[in-house]
Amino acid sequence: MFKGFREFIMRGSVLDLAVAVIIGGSFGGIVTSLVNDVIMPPIGLLLGGVDFTELAITLKAAKGETPAVLLSWGKFIQTIVNFLIVAFAIFMILKVYAKATTKKQIEEAVPAAPAEPAEDIKLLMEIRDLLKK
Repeated sequence: MFKGFREFIMRGSVLDLAVAVIIGGSFGGIVTSLVNDVIMPPIGLLLGGVDFTELAITLKAAKGETPAVLLSWGKFIQTIVNFLIVAFAIFMILKVYAKATTKKQIEEAVPAAPAEPAEDIKLLMEIRDLLKK
């Protein structure tokens, strides 16, 4: 069982997936910071100093130790903006990747020009052509 598990883990696709998950998590942090610290403050300023993460509807007010029940629609809007930025970034990465792989495939598909025949081959071809005449 351990041998089978080790073979499974050592396959390239599993390692690639692990790397993608780690990089994806880090990328998510970068995008969250981009949205929260760069994109949303100017949008909030344009809308009159609104911080989207604090926009909520109180469904039930707080009583004593019981916290209020909130419908945090501002956080939802923030999450949608994060998603759209991540989706756009992935779209652009895939577009560049597709263009690069297509170009590489075209370059590989174009056959190389045939090499110039050696002198002795040229001479034999001339003799053949003369014999045909």
